[in-house]
Amino acid sequence: MKLRTLTLGLLSASALAFAAHAESITIATVNNGDMVRMQKLTDDFTKANPDIQLNWVTLEENVLRERVTTDIATKGGQYDVLTIGTYEVPIWAKQSWLLPLEKLGDDYDVKDIIPAIAGGLSVDGKLYAAPFYGESSFVMYRKDLMEKAGLKMPDAPTWDFIKEAADKMTDRANGVNGICLRGKAGWGENMAFLTAMSNSFGARWFDENWKPQFEQPEWKNTLQFYVDLMKADGPEGASSNGFNENLALFQQGKCGMWIDATVAASFVSDPKASQVADKVGYALAPDKGLGKRGNWLWAWSLAIPAGTKKADAAEKFVSWATSKHYLDLVASKEGWANVPPGTRTSLYNNPEYQKAAPFAKMTLDSINAADPTHPTVKPVPYVGVQFVAIPEFQGLGTTVGQLFSAALAGQSSVDDALKQAQDAATAAMTEGGYLK
Repeated sequence: MKLRTLTLGLLSASALAFAAHAESITIATVNNGDMVRMQKLTDDFTKANPDIQLNWVTLEENVLRERVTTDIATKGGQYDVLTIGTYEVPIWAKQSWLLPLEKLGDDYDVKDIIPAIAGGLSVDGKLYAAPFYGESSFVMYRKDLMEKAGLKMPDAPTWDFIKEAADKMTDRANGVNGICLRGKAGWGENMAFLTAMSNSFGARWFDENWKPQFEQPEWKNTLQFYVDLMKADGPEGASSNGFNENLALFQQGKCGMWIDATVAASFVSDPKASQVADKVGYALAPDKGLGKRGNWLWAWSLAIPAGTKKADAAEKFVSWATSKHYLDLVASKEGWANVPPGTRTSLYNNPEYQKAAPFAKMTLDSINAADPTHPTVKPVPYVGVQFVAIPEFQGLGTTVGQLFSAALAGQSSVDDALKQAQDAATAAMTEGGYLK
């Protein structure tokens, strides 16, 4: 009895000692469906790494960006793993705010990451963030409503066709909006959509000398078309709708079309969550015949701030969450259609994925159609498809997003919104030293 008591005591002491040495890392992430799913599957990680405890801070997109940016800029040290996007990575890496990912493991296979995605997360040949999922944007539409309207969606539609289809599909008496688009203010919310859309209309944020271009006819054509389309065929209160709000509307059968992130395809086609899962078709983002489509390029990625004292544990987690093993894990639990898309070439060569995900080819085609180094019809001094890769863009993009959201809500005219955007951009670029 004494021996057993002694043994139990030693075991308890050992457990306490182990717990004391367990490392706790804090992960800041966005409240998107794929990220929420990841949190539910982390037992797989902790079983393999019992000495690492995970703490989660899950936030709405705009709030996440604000808090993470503030923390890393002030060296606050609240987080050990950051969920950030293609915009932040090159800027923050050049400021030495991020650690390069050089210990992802022998079986990680960095070369399997889709080149367009890896390129946006690398600086001087080093990877500074690992993509959790990659995306472009495309058209998701109701095949039954399109047929009822007497139309057939082309693989590569024009904006004029989208307008015609939206007009014919709108059925307010039955709660159906012809189209749902982002209206919520934010550089990564409505401005992600509108900047990509403006590229296809021939617009640009700045000319070659960094002079703002919001008073040019291309921007007027973009914003007027958007506001008119949404007033005629969009949902009520559209100026408050971002990705998650429009996803819910589409899943409930309240949108004829939705132009948004390709990652949404697995959610709108999931019969457990979507009332229209068996009725969804996909097409490339629209164009105006000028050589550019209105689609973006993005990856929600995991990065490690330079100020962390737990870099090794953090990189183990990043490696797990963005690995081929994780894709297999999701497939085993949720099915291949729900695997995080857009990151690995091997996924798109996988016959099981191709069979389970009817949107796979269109997703990859959309990702490959985006060119962040030449995003616009006319030449520009910046890179980035739905953003301008300069530090000032985060604040300026949100300011312009608020102006354009107000125009959508009817609180200002399109002309007033564009004039105020021109003034705000001119002030920001003058203060930043871009304009003389």
